[in-house]
Amino acid sequence: MIVGMWNKSVILTYIGLFAAVLGMYISIVGINLNYAVICLIIAGIADLFDGSVARKIKRTDDEKSFGVQIDSLVDVMSFIALPITLLTAAGMNKPYHAVLFALFAMCGIARLGYFNVVTADTQKAIKYYTGLPVTYCALIFPLVFLTRTLLTGDIFVIVLSVSVITVSLLEILKVNVIKPKGVAYAVFGIIAIALIIVYLLS
Repeated sequence: MIVGMWNKSVILTYIGLFAAVLGMYISIVGINLNYAVICLIIAGIADLFDGSVARKIKRTDDEKSFGVQIDSLVDVMSFIALPITLLTAAGMNKPYHAVLFALFAMCGIARLGYFNVVTADTQKAIKYYTGLPVTYCALIFPLVFLTRTLLTGDIFVIVLSVSVITVSLLEILKVNVIKPKGVAYAVFGIIAIALIIVYLLS
């Protein structure tokens, strides 16, 4: 016997985790960062659809609770650890950048903890998220990275730094963010595929 719950309801979650780890590896060893950005996007796609897939599968209460917890833990890897590794490799490697990353990590983890305690209700649908979900890093940072070819090195790093601060604050501010549903899933999916193609070709 092994611990954990290994069933098809968490397959997408673990695919996202694999993409996140691969993206961190690519960033660390110095492979083309475009591939690390693609890994971030794939992690975002996996997170976007894993809840929908899980809800279609018959689960026990323990399996539902495990799914909520494992989703947040994987989010830490995918949308906090991976962006920090990626941004460091992209030029945010000065000592003072560590302060920004600490802020980013603190806000992201606080956002995840808040969601789990206050709004994570598997029985009740919610219309709005309070604070920017960390998953949006999979959309925001790939869009910001597109400016690499337009900006000089120092300016690009400044843009990245401002993006990190902005995302961090949005995650903990009490702003309502509409929860995607219906056609929004298709729109996000199309945007993600388009971004992957752009990064593969650039």
